Amino acid sequence: MAEISLEDTSKTKKWLLHVDGSSTIQGSITSPQGEDLKFAVKFDFKAYNNAAEYKALVIDMKMAHEAGARHLIAYTNSQLLVKQVEDIYEAKEENMIQYLQQIAELKTSFDYF
Repeated sequence: MAEISLEDTSKTKKWLLHVDGSSTIQGSITSPQGEDLKFAVKFDFKAYNNAAEYKALVIDMKMAHEAGARHLIAYTNSQLLVKQVEDIYEAKEENMIQYLQQIAELKTSFDYF
């Protein structure tokens, strides 16, 4: 799995987020104490793989923030998502651009992402 990470967080209370987007989002958030918060969200619309990965990250980030996460490390199997979130690749489709804008806004609610 690829990791979305920008700096060393060895001295902080890290929360781990595992993103899996499909027609049903299955997520897992692990607290610094090792508690696993698992959940699933079902789409009421047809979601293609890339859109599902982005939507999953948005939902998962919101849930992690609500759970109290301030230092979040996200893992995903989508290299495209990682590269676009890190501004290495550019999104060209309007819906992907909108998801990336949401993700950028959500990133500001964490001390570390």
